[in-house]
Amino acid sequence: MIDYLGVVAIVFFYLLILVVGIWAGRKAKDVNSMSIDGEQTEEVMLAGRNIGTLVGIFTMTATWVGGAYINGTAEALYNGGLLGCQAPFGYALSLVIGGILFAKKMRDEGYITMLDPFQVKYGQRVGGLLFIPALLGEVFWTAAILSALGATLSVILAIDMTLSVIISAIIAVFYTFTGGLYAVAYTDVVQLFCIFVGLWVCVPASLLQDKTKDLSRNAADWIGTIGGFKETTLWIDCMLLLIFGGIPWQVYFQRVLSSKSSSGAQKLSFVAGIGCILMAIPPALIGAIARNTDWRLTNYNPWNNGTKSESILVDQTNMVVPLVFQHLTPKWVAFIGLGAVSAAVMSSADSSVLSAASMFAHNIWKLAIRPNAHEEEVICVMRIAIIAVGFCATLMALTINSIYGLWYLCADLVYVILFPQLVCVVYFKHSNTYGSVTGYIVGLLLRLSGGEPLLSFPAFIHYPMYEEVIKEDGTQFFPFRTMAMLGSFIACIGTSYLSEYLFANGILPVGMDFLKCVVNIPPERIALHSDVSFNVSSETLNANDFTMIHSDSYYVT
Repeated sequence: MIDYLGVVAIVFFYLLILVVGIWAGRKAKDVNSMSIDGEQTEEVMLAGRNIGTLVGIFTMTATWVGGAYINGTAEALYNGGLLGCQAPFGYALSLVIGGILFAKKMRDEGYITMLDPFQVKYGQRVGGLLFIPALLGEVFWTAAILSALGATLSVILAIDMTLSVIISAIIAVFYTFTGGLYAVAYTDVVQLFCIFVGLWVCVPASLLQDKTKDLSRNAADWIGTIGGFKETTLWIDCMLLLIFGGIPWQVYFQRVLSSKSSSGAQKLSFVAGIGCILMAIPPALIGAIARNTDWRLTNYNPWNNGTKSESILVDQTNMVVPLVFQHLTPKWVAFIGLGAVSAAVMSSADSSVLSAASMFAHNIWKLAIRPNAHEEEVICVMRIAIIAVGFCATLMALTINSIYGLWYLCADLVYVILFPQLVCVVYFKHSNTYGSVTGYIVGLLLRLSGGEPLLSFPAFIHYPMYEEVIKEDGTQFFPFRTMAMLGSFIACIGTSYLSEYLFANGILPVGMDFLKCVVNIPPERIALHSDVSFNVSSETLNANDFTMIHSDSYYVT
């Protein structure tokens, strides 16, 4: 039976978010109306690079603290303790390391998206290849968290999952469509406040009942265990994936690039990292509460036949948070907690939708398809892309059972392919298009070789410590993801140096430079606002009678 009081509470929360989003959209339009040229790409995609440190911290933290973050943290504590709860620590470190290594450099260059340096250095179309894993990661992530929200609403309110997912997606897409990053950033402030208050209201409420034991009794178990050597190598592989694979995402760099200054971009990265840790405390406590609860004393009826269970079923541990809300708190508290989970989901969904749409409009449409497109056309394409991405993510959330498996695979590809490419494009001036393409292919093949059990995709290479499982896909304990990332990095650097050596020394003729990035460089190319990453060595240019003009950048004339 539908809980209409809960529905009213959720409707109120959604209206609050919608009003804030519309207000922020009007703020953006007021700024654009003062512009001589009208609405500008940077105003919509980057809020005019005018996001202050405080709002930036809120929006970056809210983007990372999504529904999967909250549910996953509680599930990890319920299943095995802090050592199994890798996401909060991994993502926090990724923000800090991203701030140290990339935030200042990227913001100083004045890029619009994360993909700009790739297209400047490797060419508009070849650089666009890196759009594929970036786009898929954002879309599948949005679909996964929308699916989680639908499941949560259906558990507590007994409303149709399809309806709840569609309404949530429409609201997020609407205010993102109208207000761009302004709307996303300011709604993130409200959403993060709702997440913080909602979860902390639920923690004491769930403790103040007689079904849960004293948490201090088995506090030592909270640490948990990793296992033996095989399990430790897998744990390290996953932690490295979270830390370094959490950096090359457009949702992160959109906030970095929208900051008023490069120092501000670094500050918001560092403080948001601390915020991620702090926001993990309440869901961690909820997981500990669930672990210390005798669920036979509650109304928890997993088989719907009156049979009780002492603990949450294994296939329902991903629903620890909504189950605690439903069975261990008063209804009014459960509704507040549900608002917190909904806020967490929407704060991540709107950011991912805007990020994917921004990359398509700027890096694919503007730089690869229609270089002469004017500002209004690019913004129009971005808004169409917002609707398209939102529609695709919603459709996937409702139709694909293994959506989390798809997202995990894409997250792996971001780590394996995009991270080494990002390091090369920012820090290695000799990297070129040949190296980028080779690294892309090597990383992709090495990652796919390990398989993906969540998608029933078998491994065609059994690395050391591979463990067969009867009737299921085996487990790769060997850190093959990190191996694939390092292989991609080495291939990118090695091929770049090799190709430059072969062409610069005349071992290969100029005509064989078919990617036109070492010696056979065309006299015209599309330049971004900041072109300092365009890499052509003076030796290579002089060898082919090109003229090099050096100001802060290299230009071919």
